[in-house]
Amino acid sequence: MKETVNEICTLVRACAKVMLEADREKMAIDMKSGVADLVTEYDTKIQGELELGLKKILPEAKFIGEEGSSDRLSDEGYAFVVDPIDGTTNFIKDFHVSAISVALLKGKEAVAGVVYNPYLDEMFCAIKGQGAFLNGKKISVSNQPLDKALVLFGSSPYNKELFPKTMEILTDYFHKALDIRRCGSAALDLCYVACGRAELYFELIVSPWDFAAGKLIVEEAGGVVTDLQGEPLSFESKTSILAKNNVI
Repeated sequence: MKETVNEICTLVRACAKVMLEADREKMAIDMKSGVADLVTEYDTKIQGELELGLKKILPEAKFIGEEGSSDRLSDEGYAFVVDPIDGTTNFIKDFHVSAISVALLKGKEAVAGVVYNPYLDEMFCAIKGQGAFLNGKKISVSNQPLDKALVLFGSSPYNKELFPKTMEILTDYFHKALDIRRCGSAALDLCYVACGRAELYFELIVSPWDFAAGKLIVEEAGGVVTDLQGEPLSFESKTSILAKNNVI
């Protein structure tokens, strides 16, 4: 598995050059489900390159990408779950908080995860049972309690009706925690919890490609990831999410 993850990291790093070399003056941008749900030609291009490359690494694996695919998860076999650019709005705005996220599932359990932010050249990865790493160095969640915690959140911009509930939860954390932040990339929010830059991340609705890799990275770093009711996450549908260290 280690060799497979190294190959995935190499492929992801190569695909990330598309992000770094993007021509924003000529960028084609389309809406998907609504005004906040955007896709660019670069999302599509990177997903295409990832699909070709990942099929070479593990030909028998299914491929499930944010920008469309015909494959579906099953109880057996391997599947890649991919977000070609997590944080597309950040990417469009040149905000430099965007990442490529690739998870490898066996059956319906993540066995490897890779999240790469090319702007900072930060490669997060994890293998089930073997720990989580940032640029080859082992990482772990922090041991800080809530009153000393940095809380990250997502505003679920594709589901604006959930914003009042998000603000309700956030207000509670604001009064109990050290401070709050919104980054705009679920994959990176999870990685920041994993490496101890923040202690908690929550969002009311995310898709499997948003969290598939990051969930494993948090867990292998010693953290906990569930939905907001404390139940296990499913890779088959959208869900709420709560990731935290093992102190809070």
